[in-house]
Amino acid sequence: MAKEFTVPPVVFPSGGGVNPSVGNINQRRVPTAPFQPSRPPSSSSALPFMSFDMGSATSSSVSLGGSISSSAATGSASFEDEEPLLDELGIHPDQIWYKTRSILNPLRVNSTAHKDSDLSGPIFLYLSLCLFQLLAGKIQFGVILGWIVVSSIFLYVVFNMLAGRNGNLDLHTCTSVVGYCMLPVVIFSAASLFIPQGTSVARYAVAGVFVVWATRACTNLMVALADGGEEHRGLISYACFLIYTLFSLLVIF
Repeated sequence: MAKEFTVPPVVFPSGGGVNPSVGNINQRRVPTAPFQPSRPPSSSSALPFMSFDMGSATSSSVSLGGSISSSAATGSASFEDEEPLLDELGIHPDQIWYKTRSILNPLRVNSTAHKDSDLSGPIFLYLSLCLFQLLAGKIQFGVILGWIVVSSIFLYVVFNMLAGRNGNLDLHTCTSVVGYCMLPVVIFSAASLFIPQGTSVARYAVAGVFVVWATRACTNLMVALADGGEEHRGLISYACFLIYTLFSLLVIF
């Protein structure tokens, strides 16, 4: 025997929708208008960026152009007043050439040119010597630099020990003199590229000439630039001879 169930009738609203409490995912929502603040009727209270004054814009552009042109003129004038870059770095090519040229005369060395000591010229001669040694197949950058430093300190100590309290030779001047007097050794290093390796007698003879040249130049400068060196000229010459002999042997071997 089948049991009967009574189903209550379903009543829909007149609009054909469902109960709003249940919700319908297929039902569209009507978009609401965004919030719009009320604008004041007067145009005097408008926002600042909405107003544009042609006269003020022209005056501001004129003032801006004037300030740019005046700053450009000031910048160009300041650049013209500045010293060259080499002078700011303490490198004076004319002075370096003048000092180097004074060493070229082995009989008479101009000591007045070396009263103002510098290290730009010695560094240039050091790099030149290293370059010629590199062309000869010898990489001796560190060796040459170390020997220059040790030679300068050695000559500085020897001179001040000989001169005693009268010695006024500083290490900077001593390094400058030793570096500039490296010019004969640099010339010998360049000339040794064209001397055959088998002729050892000729190489030693040429090396002796350049060593005597460098020794004489360095001794004259050391005696002329410092006080109390004239009476110890022989010992200073011996120390200079040892220094430049080592550099010449470095070139030969």
